[in-house]
Amino acid sequence: MFIDHEYIERILEEAKGAKGEDIKVVLEKAKRRDGLSYEDIAVLLQAEDKEDLNEIFKLAGEIKDSIYGKRIVIFAPLYVSDYCVNNCVYCGYKRTNDFNRRKLTMEEVAEEVKILEKMGHKRLALELGEDPVNAPIDYVLECLKTIYSTQSDNGEIRRVNVNIAATTVENYKLLKEAKIGTYILFQETYHKPTYELMHPKSLKGDYNYHTTAFDRAMEAGIDDVGGGVLFGLSDPKFEVLGLMMHNKHLEEKYGVGFHTISMPRLKPASGVTLQEFPHLVDDEMFKKLVAIIRIAVPFTGIIMSTRETAEMRRELLKYGVSQLSAGSSTGVGGYKEREEGRETLQFKTSDDRTPLEVIKSVLDDGYIPSYCTACYRRGRTGERFMKLAKSGEIQNVCEPNAMTTLLEFAIDYGDKEILEKAEAVVKTEREKIKRKDIRDILDKNIERLRAGERDLYL
Repeated sequence: MFIDHEYIERILEEAKGAKGEDIKVVLEKAKRRDGLSYEDIAVLLQAEDKEDLNEIFKLAGEIKDSIYGKRIVIFAPLYVSDYCVNNCVYCGYKRTNDFNRRKLTMEEVAEEVKILEKMGHKRLALELGEDPVNAPIDYVLECLKTIYSTQSDNGEIRRVNVNIAATTVENYKLLKEAKIGTYILFQETYHKPTYELMHPKSLKGDYNYHTTAFDRAMEAGIDDVGGGVLFGLSDPKFEVLGLMMHNKHLEEKYGVGFHTISMPRLKPASGVTLQEFPHLVDDEMFKKLVAIIRIAVPFTGIIMSTRETAEMRRELLKYGVSQLSAGSSTGVGGYKEREEGRETLQFKTSDDRTPLEVIKSVLDDGYIPSYCTACYRRGRTGERFMKLAKSGEIQNVCEPNAMTTLLEFAIDYGDKEILEKAEAVVKTEREKIKRKDIRDILDKNIERLRAGERDLYL
């Protein structure tokens, strides 16, 4: 197995003696983009001094800006079924929880999609529990077909990422054929004894099968995969190194690692209290983890959900986060229920702002909220995306596309304030585009957009 527990524990123990000078050496190495070893990352994880932490935060922000510019990808989750055969200790869907379970009909899926489209969303993350009988792969495929085919007014979902349980190569091939975006699967914890403790008598309880899911997905032709852990289950320092080992395994075997890394923290849920978890991550540690991951994997997107507060999410944009959910509901049929004044959630969210409020905040901080899905449809995925990112050429498509989709959102779904803010940030950021031919294409696309055309991209 590519997650070497003894090695991780040894280098974490050795790193405990790291001093400020050791941390500075690693940061200088990171500035040169030389690539960090596991030992280097272990050293950064020991940082406690305020000055050292400030340097880590500063470098993480600089790396993020140099690669991703000012764009922040916006998306929303869509929960379609809470049937689950697993008994994960930390989850509100666990089978021992007694509640009326449901899965959406295709008519209900379409209703949820229309509500999300009215919010301006173009990118969704499809979520459901693991139940081979009530929610088999055929149900997932039917949901995907319904989502892609449901359009209201100017609304259109252009990319669906899928977060379903570890499955077979054959099923991953079916997802590939259904034109999914990124396949997402959280390891939850890389610490094998903890993993087994957290998944008693469950299909999900097979550590090796779960950990090798991305291998099967890539064998099936899915080249964009997104990982993550649930911080709070085990030692967070161990988890970061586990993520890095998993990423390196995929890079070495398939030519590309994680497209995204999600960073959820354990939250209260039905039948779940936090008192029984000894590895909870406080705010300061969490900020450090985000920054170190950004430094360690500069070209990987970092996702932050509405589990975190508006204040925390806003701060973490400075340290490496590149994707935000907005207006999220974590309940099955939750968007319609919320409109009706009732909502049952998988876990407690902390940022309850509307998409418009999130967009205003992102704009106020000088970022470009992006609804772009062009890379997926242009074939800029997997290894090809990473080559463009590492060369810096991705800036010539991602920044202009972000601006175009922002204006599309502002015209179709924004209020006067958002439109003014969007136009102002586009005017500022357009001038930073170095290539005249790209500026000309952007100008032409904006002109076409104002004339009524939609879904314009490079």
